[in-house]
Amino acid sequence: MARVSDNLFAAEAVLRFDDVSLAYGRNDPTLRRVSFSLKPGSFHFITGASGAGKSSLLKLIYMAVRPTGGRIELFGHDIARISSRDLPLMRRRIGVVFQDFRLLDHMTAFDNAAVPLRITGLRPESYRNDVAELLSWVGMGERMHVLPPTLAGGEKQRLAIARAVVARPEIILADEPTGNLDADMSQRILKLFSQLNRLGTTVLIATHDQGMVERSGMPVLHLENGRLVSQVPGTRP
Repeated sequence: MARVSDNLFAAEAVLRFDDVSLAYGRNDPTLRRVSFSLKPGSFHFITGASGAGKSSLLKLIYMAVRPTGGRIELFGHDIARISSRDLPLMRRRIGVVFQDFRLLDHMTAFDNAAVPLRITGLRPESYRNDVAELLSWVGMGERMHVLPPTLAGGEKQRLAIARAVVARPEIILADEPTGNLDADMSQRILKLFSQLNRLGTTVLIATHDQGMVERSGMPVLHLENGRLVSQVPGTRP
């Protein structure tokens, strides 16, 4: 396992962390002086024990929280300088799979998946077939017209993944995306992420699923106690 070094920094990066720290209130830092960068179209896993800082790192990327130290550049912009007016536009370029799903209970599974397309002003007839096809691909074809409260945990997981990828964002962030899925569906979801990656999407997945990491052959960023301590290069299949 190689030590973290300057080879983590790309000449052209879609995302760059430079000595970034994060603390919640007066608690000890959750992340400590983390530095790395990701090239456009790369695919990485973030690993580490519970509490290592994986979810907090993803929150920093989609700007749910701001760093207490250091600098983050996203799409070439210092996030500290992004105005409240531009923030929603920046977030539209990122697809996020949340651990707690964050589905809208009053909307059907289909309408939940279509939210990223609706907010861009597209007409339903222009994306209806694509959304239905994606939901069928993740095993939700027969459940697309039901409301989230009637869905099981694994179904909510698959719906959250479909919503995150439907608009082909430039970056996909996934926080334990296979935590509620069986082995066969986990492999299917990994294939979906890999296909999007091959089309140019940057993918970053936080996971405890070591089997998925090993099967993918993708590089790994490993966190321990809030520090980025190592990188495993990976071998793309």
